[in-house]
Amino acid sequence: MRLKQLYFICFMALTLTISLPFSFTTPATLNAAQDEKDEENQITVMTHDSFSVSKDVVAKFERENGAKIVFLKSGDAGEALNKAILTKNNPIADIFYGVDNTFLSRAIKADIFIAYDCPMLKYIDDALKLDGSNRLFPVDFGDVCLNFDKKWFKDKNLSPPTMVEDLIKPEYKGLLVVENPATSSPGLAFLLTTISRFGEDSAFDFWQKLKNNNVLITNGWQEAYWGKFSAASKGDRPIVVSYASSPAAEVHFAEDKSIDAPTAAITNNGSAFRQIEFVGILKGSKKVELAQKLIDFFLSKSFQEDIPLQMFVFPSNKEALLPEVFKKNAVITKEPASLPYNQITEKREAWIEKWSEVMLN
Repeated sequence: MRLKQLYFICFMALTLTISLPFSFTTPATLNAAQDEKDEENQITVMTHDSFSVSKDVVAKFERENGAKIVFLKSGDAGEALNKAILTKNNPIADIFYGVDNTFLSRAIKADIFIAYDCPMLKYIDDALKLDGSNRLFPVDFGDVCLNFDKKWFKDKNLSPPTMVEDLIKPEYKGLLVVENPATSSPGLAFLLTTISRFGEDSAFDFWQKLKNNNVLITNGWQEAYWGKFSAASKGDRPIVVSYASSPAAEVHFAEDKSIDAPTAAITNNGSAFRQIEFVGILKGSKKVELAQKLIDFFLSKSFQEDIPLQMFVFPSNKEALLPEVFKKNAVITKEPASLPYNQITEKREAWIEKWSEVMLN
């Protein structure tokens, strides 16, 4: 009996040994297969640092497409674009989100995007479509302009400025804080506003007068708005370069959302510059079909209606509904300042250099 049992045990051991490679998968093999599957379904979106989107909106796309989105934040808009250009021969992402109209020509000239006949373009405002080759798609826009502290001016019994020209008047001496255009996209937009408003030569005369009127310069928007602007901090500057949607943000983040906005935007008489952001598929992407679906999604109502309260800019889709706080407190400028984007690309660096000579020396 024992001998028969021994034969049975040996026979089973031999059978298992022979069949093992064909019938048994190790945990390492399972993990490798899963990793490979995850990588196939993963798509990477390079963005600027200010990009934001609701988790449930992202989850909706991932669920509907069996995909995983990875967002790669890469500095401010200019820095992120530089990285995309420098890595174009071996791209580190499939999609780039955040090229604006001040860098549009540079992005197109670098030839880092592929064309796509996007069906969602029919829902996009024609005024925002700046790339006729369908490589970059307008996804949102916002107007950079002056904001002022309503309470400060009321307490001082002083009328706030109504246009850019007012800033050089004696009564506004020492009241303005602006961002450096070399380090800040709102700062660059405001510089372009003055060039559009006054012309190239007169704009820098205006900046010299601003300097004489004790304008304060910061490196970025956060330092200006949250560090120096009297309505948002203990700062002593009641006028700041910000966005026409900033009053809506003030109300949205207030404990009492029924309050009137404590700030107001100045957008009339060409005093605001429209920033338009674009999204495109990077050349070299191995996920082109999935990337096209994601471009469609970025322009869809579900994503577009998430934009206002995530990034406090306006959606490009004409059918996207705005939240009430935007309807009541944010402004879309009727006649924004404008410059041809190819001229901006051609002269941007020279303008910044000249601004630095005037303001920083």
